[in-house]
Amino acid sequence: MMKPSPRLFPALRALVILILAAASSLVHGMDQVAPAEVGLSAERLRRLDTVFEDYVSAGRLPGAVVLVARHGKVAHLGTYGMSDIEQEVPLREDAIFRIASQTKALVSVGIMMLQEEGKLLIDDDLADYLPEFAQTTVAVANDNARYEVVPAQRKITLRDLLRHTSGYDYGNGPGRDMWRDAGMQGWYFADREEPIRDTIARIAPLPAAAQPGSKFVYGYNTDILGAVIEVASGQDLATFLRERILNPLGMSDTHFYLPETKRGRLATVYSATSDGSLERAPAPGHMTGQGHYVDGPRQSFSGGAGLLSTARDYAVFLQMLANQGVHEGHRILSRKTVELMTVNHLPEGVKFPWSDGTGFGLGFSVKLNIGAGGLPGSYGEFGWGGAYHSTYWVDPAEDLVVVYFTQVIPASGLDDHAKLRALIYAAIDD
Repeated sequence: MMKPSPRLFPALRALVILILAAASSLVHGMDQVAPAEVGLSAERLRRLDTVFEDYVSAGRLPGAVVLVARHGKVAHLGTYGMSDIEQEVPLREDAIFRIASQTKALVSVGIMMLQEEGKLLIDDDLADYLPEFAQTTVAVANDNARYEVVPAQRKITLRDLLRHTSGYDYGNGPGRDMWRDAGMQGWYFADREEPIRDTIARIAPLPAAAQPGSKFVYGYNTDILGAVIEVASGQDLATFLRERILNPLGMSDTHFYLPETKRGRLATVYSATSDGSLERAPAPGHMTGQGHYVDGPRQSFSGGAGLLSTARDYAVFLQMLANQGVHEGHRILSRKTVELMTVNHLPEGVKFPWSDGTGFGLGFSVKLNIGAGGLPGSYGEFGWGGAYHSTYWVDPAEDLVVVYFTQVIPASGLDDHAKLRALIYAAIDD
């Protein structure tokens, strides 16, 4: 047998080094490049390091990951602080975060995929898929500090659920006592020992907080859509998302429940105290605790708030949307569907309640008026956030994707989201 020449070893070693270097410069298929290559100032992006290291040093944030991509390439991936303060575990780029309501974007995409396949239409009645919602009711407050339950004036549609105009909140409306007695308050489902279809069926007889189509009411809408996906696709939600979105995009670190082998990568949850300092959240706790994402019953797939992910994984999902539905040559959604999702769908007279100049599309908030706020952005920009103080946005005009992950619930008195936006737009240099 011929032995390889010793002279080959340096060449092989150099080849291996080149391959490893190339791999390290990728974020799941997104090249990581010098900021100047994509029209961003490296000097100005370094201000992110200063500001977020200051938040950590001041004890306002435990840790955070900031990812900035432009033209499909990652220009900044910064990690700050700790994954676990008490154990002195630094936060890594591949840290896994509870993303809560950032789950909604993936489920909304799933609904639109099913529309593209002719399995549903977003203007269909919800009751076509979940018959228990055929006769819904609304709790209306009266003058006696009580309420009366009246019939809904029209059927709830899938579009109502996508844009949060079904009337369903998280069980804290006028009929909150009925929701409390049914054990249906709050967005957290990871501790439930039942499939999501069973949980959603228990929502149906409870009164909504507003008439369908009358106002923006944030609540169980996307959890209900998760149940619709199960009916329309014939798969449980976890399987559908894995086969249709996560696997095609290479999002191998996005899960409803974490594999035991990844336990050490799950960032710790902290809570802001009355003076703004941080304390470790209880384990497992409930909505403001560490959660049941590793050791829980693993039965409930919450379409509204159930996923765990990394900044890298989530950036790939957002980049697919920024690419008008395409990932590495593979089409996930049509261009026209992405366009439809990212325009305002709120009915005339219905106002987005939390910021001026903002509307709501099919799963995301959308920017309608830049001048309504004091921060830069672009018309047509879309995004959202999560209960653990994470946020994201996609700016098609600037071909910009931003992911910001941390684990603070509740957060108090922080201006990090605003500064994040100001610093990133200040770095645009073309």
